Amino acid sequence: MTGESKIRKKSVDLAAPAVRGSRIRRDPPKPVKEKTIDPEERDRWIVVVGVLTFTVALCVLAVAFSSYSGWSPRQYSLNISASE
Repeated sequence: MTGESKIRKKSVDLAAPAVRGSRIRRDPPKPVKEKTIDPEERDRWIVVVGVLTFTVALCVLAVAFSSYSGWSPRQYSLNISASE
């Protein structure tokens, strides 16, 4: 024996042009479904938001005008008489 072992590993060729892919077989990934909103439902939400926004704006304007003109509900008293 000349000092070399009979069992040798193959040398790795780092300049090899093709790299082998994985041999593990997997199911392909499931396609991602895009969320689609029904146009009619979207229109309903837009109408609801618009009506609520308009209502809040009217309430704010009414309160602002009444406070600007000096009106307050505290100026009035309510007398309730119980009649049996």
